[in-house]
Amino acid sequence: MTHLASRWQLDPEITFLNHGSFGACPRDVLARQHAIRAQMEREPVAFFTREFEPMLDAARARLADFLGVDCQDLVFVANATSGVNAVLRSIDLSPGDELLTTNQAYNACRNALEFVAKRTGAVPVVAEVPFPLEHPDEVFEAVMHHVTDRTRLVLLDHITSPTGLVLPVDRIARALEEKGIDCLVDGAHAPGMIDLDLGALAPAYYTGNCHKWLCTPKGAAFLFVRRDRHGQIRPLTISHGANSPRTDRSKMLLEFDWPGTTDPTAWLCIPTAIEIMGGLFPGGWTELRQHNRDLALLGQRVLCESLGIACPAPASMIGSLASVPIPPGLSTVPPAAMDIDPLQDALYIQDRIEVPVMPWPTPPHRVVRISAQAYNRPEHYHLLAERLKHRLSQG
Repeated sequence: MTHLASRWQLDPEITFLNHGSFGACPRDVLARQHAIRAQMEREPVAFFTREFEPMLDAARARLADFLGVDCQDLVFVANATSGVNAVLRSIDLSPGDELLTTNQAYNACRNALEFVAKRTGAVPVVAEVPFPLEHPDEVFEAVMHHVTDRTRLVLLDHITSPTGLVLPVDRIARALEEKGIDCLVDGAHAPGMIDLDLGALAPAYYTGNCHKWLCTPKGAAFLFVRRDRHGQIRPLTISHGANSPRTDRSKMLLEFDWPGTTDPTAWLCIPTAIEIMGGLFPGGWTELRQHNRDLALLGQRVLCESLGIACPAPASMIGSLASVPIPPGLSTVPPAAMDIDPLQDALYIQDRIEVPVMPWPTPPHRVVRISAQAYNRPEHYHLLAERLKHRLSQG
C-alpha cells in the first residue's frame, strides 16, 4: 500500500524511520486544524467564549471512548512531559519519601522527578531494567525489588524511549496497588501504538501523547486521573478555574481546560485523527497497529541479521518501535537532549535516512531505534541495514 505515503507531507527524498520522536501529521488532519484555526480567527471572542468548550468536550469524549475511560477522568495537556510534571508537582511529599523510577525513564520526566525530590526532600530511587533482555519478568522483578515501605510513587514508562520496550505496566501497577502505592505511567508512545484500555489498566495517573501514534498536530496530549485522585491534581498553570463558582463541571476540568489563551486546535483535531488513521486499513485500528508492529519486528530482524547479533528483546515486548545495539561511538560524554550522534548525521546527510542513534546505557555505548508507521515499507529497513553496515565499517 505504497500510496499511503501520499497521505503525509513528509519529504519523499528522505527515508523517514523516526516517527517515534515527534510523530508526523497527515494532510487531512492538518486541513482540519487549518479550518478550526480559521474559525477561531474569524471571531475569537465567539470561539473562546461560546464555541470552544462544547468542541473540547466532544474531543474529550471521542478520546475517552478510544481509550476506554470515562471522559470526566480525562484532561488535556500539551505533552506527556507536562502531564508528568502536573502530577509530580501536585502530590504531597515528605522528606524521606521515595520516588521510584527506572534507568529507562524519559530524560525530561526523570528531570522533573529529580526537581520535585530536591524541593521536597524526597529520595529518587532508580531500578535498573536491562537491555538486551529475554523476558518481561526481568522488568517486573527489577522494579518490585526496589519497592519499600517508604515508596510513595512509581514513575513508569509504558513504552521506553531509548529501547522501545513495551513494559508490563499492567502487572506492575496491580502489584503496586496491592501495596497501596500509586503508579504514574508515562505513556508517551502508547496511544495508537498498542491496544490501550485505560479503563482496565486503571492506574492512579496516566499521561500520553496524541501527536505520536495517533498522528494529531503537535501539542495534543492527555492526563488521566483516577476518580479517587481528582482532588489532589492541579495544573501547571493556575488560572481562572481555581476560583470558578461553576458547579456544572468538576474542579479538575475547570482548572485544566482553561490555562489561559492558547492555541487549542491540536486538541480539537483528535477526533479527526482517530477517524483518519483508523480508516487507512480495512481492519481499522487493529489492522494498523498490527501492520506497524509487523514492520517493526521485520526491521529489527533485518538489522540484527545484518549486524550478526541476536534480537535484543522478545517479540512480545515490541510495538511500533525497536532498538538494536550497535558498536560504540567515540564520545564518552552524555549528550544534550537535542544533540545528534555523528552516525545519525552521516545517515541523514549522505544516505538521506532519518533514524535516531542514541546513547545506551551510557556513552560510548549506543543503539539505533527504528519506527514503523503506515507510510513505511519493508525496503526502508533493508536500505537502513545496508547503509548502516557500510557506515559502521568505515569507523
